[in-house]
Amino acid sequence: MTATFVNWAGDQTCVPRIRHAPRSIDELSEVINESVDMGLTVRMVGSGHSFSEAVLTDGALISLGRMNDIKGIDAHGHVTVGAGITLHDLSLALDLHGRALENLGDIDAQSLAGATATGTHGTGVRFRNLSAGIVSLKLMTATGEVVEISEASDLDAWRAARVGLGAVGAVFEMTMRTVPAFRLIARDGPMPLRDVIASMDDLADANAHFEFYMFPNSNIAQTRVNNPTDAPPQPRSKTTAWLNDVFFENSMFGVTRRLGRAVPSAIPAINRFSARVWGKSKRVERSYEVFSAVRRVRFTEMEYAVPRECATEAITAVKAIADRADLRINFPIEVRFVAADDALLSPAHGRDTCYIAVHAFQKMPWEIYFRAVEEALGELGGRPHWGKRHHLDASTLRTRYPRFDDFLAVRDRLDPSRVFANPYISRVLGA
Repeated sequence: MTATFVNWAGDQTCVPRIRHAPRSIDELSEVINESVDMGLTVRMVGSGHSFSEAVLTDGALISLGRMNDIKGIDAHGHVTVGAGITLHDLSLALDLHGRALENLGDIDAQSLAGATATGTHGTGVRFRNLSAGIVSLKLMTATGEVVEISEASDLDAWRAARVGLGAVGAVFEMTMRTVPAFRLIARDGPMPLRDVIASMDDLADANAHFEFYMFPNSNIAQTRVNNPTDAPPQPRSKTTAWLNDVFFENSMFGVTRRLGRAVPSAIPAINRFSARVWGKSKRVERSYEVFSAVRRVRFTEMEYAVPRECATEAITAVKAIADRADLRINFPIEVRFVAADDALLSPAHGRDTCYIAVHAFQKMPWEIYFRAVEEALGELGGRPHWGKRHHLDASTLRTRYPRFDDFLAVRDRLDPSRVFANPYISRVLGA
């Protein structure tokens, strides 16, 4: 099977020589062996929600979307699943067993393998990114060998493969930690941006999950706090949910973004209007229903991780860039907080982290904006989210990651012939 691959945003495409969606380990082995015999490189692809060039290839592109079954939950609450399962489907399945993932990002369409391989995260100063929940994983090497990796069996490989960029093998099965299912009380509301910045450390420490959004050309921020609760469910009415999730956050938001694209001079006024009408909301629902939302408005994105102690400086710098009259940015900036972890290429490796995400509406210029933000955050030791746009190469990334060469050593061991590579991997890891 071969066909053009297009990512969710519609701005990353490739035409692989082979596309395959195996249903079993045997089929996965067959397509990898076939690719190697043909002299092709192999890239694994999830749901296509990456904004970077991470999966693009003219070799073999393999989806694990059919290897997505729940294999079991043990007495410790560890769930073993096919790595192609989406975060959405995993959350639904876990809920039936009274379990949940402790944290999620604001989109749950990604595959588990893709989300963990790129360091995907939610928000919460006491929570690490999603890959930190991996207990063990199984991957297939270019020779067809199945390797099971855990902290006990191979510490360096476990720290490498959890955020492995698809460069150490085909991860096809994972065992994840889960927690008892829980509800969250979610409160969204506006605050003056200067007050948010002044109090964000207190807000982050006082709430299980805190984040905020700021519009260019506006002095109003939208805050979001989620906290566990034993209160009974208090879902929004169908009308309120539709108005918020469909009309305001997607339909009207899309219309105003298209208006800004057509009339760039109107963008500052549109941004100020959007910030004012976002409004307040409160609800109590199951965790995964609160964490994630449907995104119908297409965009491209770059996200950088900076040390938490640099958050104020970083946010101030990014806002100043986004406010520039020559850029006309009509998409909000998202700010989140994550605990340090030990995955070798996690953007939060070894340090509590503030993530700052910038976006550009579909078919609008983004490169000048993104490069300016990248330069500003690079001066603070910023590390890029692997699933989103950035321009760094191995020479720079080595200076940002203290154990960069340790990752390369694991890669040399598991993929010495560089079968699981493409131009992006060669750029960010070196030859």
